[in-house]
Amino acid sequence: MDECYLGVDVGSVTTKVVLMAAEGLRPADQGVRSVETAGARPNAAAPWRLLGQACVPTSGQPLRALQAALGEAAGASGDAVGRGRVRVLAAGATGSGRTLAGTVVGADVVKNEITAHALAALRFEPAAQTVLEIGGQDSKLIIMRHGVAVDFAMNTVCAAGTGSFLDRQASRLGLQVEDLGRLALEATHPVRIAGRCAVFAESDMIHKQQVGHSVADVVGGLCQALVRNFLNNLAKGKDILPPVIFQGGVAANQGIVAAFEEALEADVIVPPDHHIMGAIGAAMLAQEAHLRGEVRQTAFRGFSVAERQLEARGFECANCANRCEVVELYIDGQVVARWGGRCGRWEMVA
Repeated sequence: MDECYLGVDVGSVTTKVVLMAAEGLRPADQGVRSVETAGARPNAAAPWRLLGQACVPTSGQPLRALQAALGEAAGASGDAVGRGRVRVLAAGATGSGRTLAGTVVGADVVKNEITAHALAALRFEPAAQTVLEIGGQDSKLIIMRHGVAVDFAMNTVCAAGTGSFLDRQASRLGLQVEDLGRLALEATHPVRIAGRCAVFAESDMIHKQQVGHSVADVVGGLCQALVRNFLNNLAKGKDILPPVIFQGGVAANQGIVAAFEEALEADVIVPPDHHIMGAIGAAMLAQEAHLRGEVRQTAFRGFSVAERQLEARGFECANCANRCEVVELYIDGQVVARWGGRCGRWEMVA
């Protein structure tokens, strides 16, 4: 039986689940690189081994997405529900839906995305000083010094700096989002796109096309605009020092990577598992808690939760002027947890 740590990252666009082998890090020469080799590309070996992984669209239904991802990750590990081929020593949850996800799976550790992404980046490159993360609906900048996150910034307001904006523009251009990076690298004279606002950026792209600029030059300008938006919103007053680690689904876009390298005048490292680094970080947080003795018996409910009946309900508490919205989680018709109140009157964790 393989022992592992479970990591869950429930975001607004995708839900990720990983099963990280319990043996921990590989030897340093197989995954940990020095500052001198920081320009390595995504084929660099990762210092962890995943028994199973899954990344599925959240599609506004985090419970269904979580169940699908759990089942897929278990199947990828050879442990279809009920076979018992994988033993989870501890489980961790992160992401915007971490409270719900942690309650559903029985997570031993529930932490924010900054903590999870920082830890995963440091395991991949211990000398990391800057972490860039761009997901579907938000973006993050984490400043690391001597292995500690000392500052961070998040952008959850402007869509022009996120993956969903790239998806929309690819669709408008009749392209697959995967093609944007290749086209951006083919640009000979990237046009300047007004990227401070998603609406203005789209209008500017249309205008540039109408006056005759090539699609490659427009896409190249789009990638540069997204990077300017990221740096203008998140990096003001912060020292962006190498090694720079780029995480999140958008890191697969080589046009964005090249634009960051040009703007920062530094190599940008893309981990091979860049799209699931949050879930990997959650698994590592669970691993650390287990190794410290904080988790002796995991609260993980088992992979069978992928096949159980889940339902989240909510009600407004009228016992005081706060009018708190309390969330209830039901598994197979039984309420197993409540949260959301300020006073703790309704709090219940199974």
